[in-house]
Amino acid sequence: MKILVVDDHALVREGLRQVLKGLGDSVEVLDAGVCTQAFELAQQHPDLDVVLLDYHLPDLNGLEALRVFGRRHPELPVIMLSGSVNPLVVRQVMDGGAAAFLTKSGLSHELLDCVASVLRGEVYTPPDVATHGMAGFPPEAVVGNGLSLTPRQEEVLHLLMGGSSNKDIGRALNVSEETVKNHVSGLLRAFGVQTRSKVVATAIQLGYSNPLSPP
Repeated sequence: MKILVVDDHALVREGLRQVLKGLGDSVEVLDAGVCTQAFELAQQHPDLDVVLLDYHLPDLNGLEALRVFGRRHPELPVIMLSGSVNPLVVRQVMDGGAAAFLTKSGLSHELLDCVASVLRGEVYTPPDVATHGMAGFPPEAVVGNGLSLTPRQEEVLHLLMGGSSNKDIGRALNVSEETVKNHVSGLLRAFGVQTRSKVVATAIQLGYSNPLSPP
């Protein structure tokens, strides 16, 4: 498992590194103090599993950096971290495709639980966002794409909603991971979003269910 931590404070990066080691002995943690370095590391390590991204960074704010990750690595989940909670920012971050939003004041086990959840393909939505729905998200933009999915795309979508990784989907459908990536890219375009976590969140919002999951 490989995780990238992006924060401009060395002590925070080291603290997160120690906490993340609690996920297992095989965890490798890369770190960057600025976004430009983070983007370079993400390019050099295409096998990254998840990014922990601070919202307040010296070269770009977290929302802008999230958009860059979404364009360059649409299948890479990003967990946003912040020292404070602004409901508007939280909604913008979640609408921007983040897989989760956590505050730095949280407990270690909360971070580990969140990372484990995201690695399973789930999306963690903060309570205030869940209560008010996907505020700020324009459903008409999604509807405008027509959502004309092929049968194979629908199968991939159902498996994504069940938390399956690309490798798991490839095994289930007897296709290569590269083929799965192509189908996921097609889903991103169909739903008009930039990340796989946003595909899942939007599909749920639009009433898609997961018939491949056990009852």
